[in-house]
Amino acid sequence: MAAKYRADHIGSLLRPAELLQARSTNTPGEQLRALEDKHILQVIGRQKELGFKVFTDGELRRGNFMSDFNEAVQGIDSGVAVARTWQTGAGAAPRPSMVPGTVVGKIQQTRRLTQHELPFLKQHSPGDIKITLPTANQFPAIYYKKGISDKVYSDYSAFLWDIVPIIKAEIQALVSEGVRYIQIDAPRYSYYIDPKWRGYVKNEMGLDPDQALDEAIRADNASLEGANRQGVILAIHLCRGNNRSQWYAEGGYDAIAERLFGQLNVDSFLLEYESERAGSFEPLRFVPRDKTVVLGLVSSKLPEMELQNHLAKRIDEASKYVPLENLALSPQCGFASTMEGNLLTEQQQWQKLGLVVDTARKVWGSV
Repeated sequence: MAAKYRADHIGSLLRPAELLQARSTNTPGEQLRALEDKHILQVIGRQKELGFKVFTDGELRRGNFMSDFNEAVQGIDSGVAVARTWQTGAGAAPRPSMVPGTVVGKIQQTRRLTQHELPFLKQHSPGDIKITLPTANQFPAIYYKKGISDKVYSDYSAFLWDIVPIIKAEIQALVSEGVRYIQIDAPRYSYYIDPKWRGYVKNEMGLDPDQALDEAIRADNASLEGANRQGVILAIHLCRGNNRSQWYAEGGYDAIAERLFGQLNVDSFLLEYESERAGSFEPLRFVPRDKTVVLGLVSSKLPEMELQNHLAKRIDEASKYVPLENLALSPQCGFASTMEGNLLTEQQQWQKLGLVVDTARKVWGSV
């Protein structure tokens, strides 16, 4: 399938200082909403100015990429942090997770996940809208605590399958409301490509990694079931962690490529590929010819600008495995998966997004 958008981005954008300040001082709801509206209009305008054909609100209303879920359900205690060792260019740095929480009660939905985001976007977007959602698979590995959560859910799987209907209902609602691009953010698949995290799944979670991968694919497919409509793109984004320019996993897609690319019922895969952490393009040989691959070749973590000729060369290398007409370009991840954002400036962010658009025009003749 030929890519509809040659220039893409993952969704989240750096929060302006004024908005961060307002959040840190607990600005009252109406005032905060007005600030969010102001800055969302600005980031929509910048996307249009650069030449993008699909638009997000930068996730500016969110605390992190998955907070829409957290704020729409009951049953999660946010008072306990999850230990996570993040990696930087300088080495390992143990620190709490960006999304602390423990499931302590049956998950009960209290509102729509994106009901506070979509109406404003529909009113002001100059083109197709992209909405991002966390995968249901994001939550069991980090929220399920043995000795606490097992008083409510017998195991990880029981918790997972209580989340799936919530994500599924949100996707179907978005499609019915005219959203043309729905992206599931799924960093948890990195657990199955990094040996240390496969060990964590086996030894700490007590699960067979291959069986857990199969269940993860089933859960995402169940979430997407019934959402396929003409003109709607269902996509999944894979990365290796993204928090203040850090990551937690490494490894190529080789261990999961055949099953993941062959079995996930999506139209498009947005794949991290900006560093050696992601391995080679060779696993892309398993991508079916009716799917699109968005190559995440531009770093959202580092301020240094990539060279356009180098990006074009990398796209050419990938086209040996996926036809050029089925490829597109984006940053490897969002610029602010957490509200605090990655360690670069807004100016550098927009320069990198401009590079994505300019490179798309050079390689494909369009965006």
